Amino acid sequence: MAHAVWSGALSFGLVALPVQLVTATESHTVHFHQLERGTSDRVRNKRVNERTGKEVRYDDIVKGYDTGDEYVLVEPDELDEIAPGRSKSLEITGFVDLDAVEPIYFDKTYYLAPRNKEYAKVYGLLREALARANKAGIATFVMRNREYLVAVKAEDDILALHTLHWADEVRDPHKELPTVPGRAKPDKKELDTAVSLIDALTVEWEPAEYRDTYQEKVRRLIEAKRTGETVEKAEPAPEPTNVIDLREALQASVDRAKDRRKSGGRGAGTGTGAGADDLDGLTKAELYRRATDAGVPGRSSMSRDQLVEALSGGKKKSSRRKKAS
Repeated sequence: MAHAVWSGALSFGLVALPVQLVTATESHTVHFHQLERGTSDRVRNKRVNERTGKEVRYDDIVKGYDTGDEYVLVEPDELDEIAPGRSKSLEITGFVDLDAVEPIYFDKTYYLAPRNKEYAKVYGLLREALARANKAGIATFVMRNREYLVAVKAEDDILALHTLHWADEVRDPHKELPTVPGRAKPDKKELDTAVSLIDALTVEWEPAEYRDTYQEKVRRLIEAKRTGETVEKAEPAPEPTNVIDLREALQASVDRAKDRRKSGGRGAGTGTGAGADDLDGLTKAELYRRATDAGVPGRSSMSRDQLVEALSGGKKKSSRRKKAS
């Protein structure tokens, strides 16, 4: 069971609901220790006084704001004392249409739960009202000495809280990215072909089909180094498309996508009509697209060799795997 990271009162109008906040996601990043090269000795970070070189206890550390001439010292409890509502208030000050909040403002997601079962009725009422109105409640609250702008919305049978970036935290892309072109009108033929390519590559949104394959490769690398085996290196990034060849590249992409759908669409099983020898000449990206068209389960976590095997119906093992083992 996840641990609550914050608890307080969610209020809208004159209604107050005791709630607790739980992180909605978890990281699966592989974590490494720092070692000195050539040894198995851990390298640890310490809080050290830069003048004396001596380690400082955590309780002896205060926050200091640099004004240029001196530091203004602030104690942790002083920050708590000025927090709105003593850090325990989450007041919805207004409701907005969900579509009005641009995606760039969303930061992190939490789950909201009533503090105990006796508040389930109020919790369910707010969730149902937000769902029916298709709106999100906008509020601010303080957590860990920081104030957050948040949106509270209904998701399935729960309330979710999304922290939002403040307006002054969102950068102006035209100031930050001088190479971004203006809204120039593109060539009509190229635009029509690009739209056709998007249509040809459109798939159903299935989050479970997408996995962090890099972290899986990191784990395989660790296991391979532990057992003395080798790991297949990733393919290099594709070369940039020449602007002169843009229309030709777009049309070729559309034709290839359509051919793949004809040779093996969803529901056609794992086979695509091509043998392993025919598949060996394709890149991993091409194999993955063909696996998507064929509806191959678990394709997002497969290696190149596994994609070849799945697409060929398991008739032939890839020679690359034998060489790597």
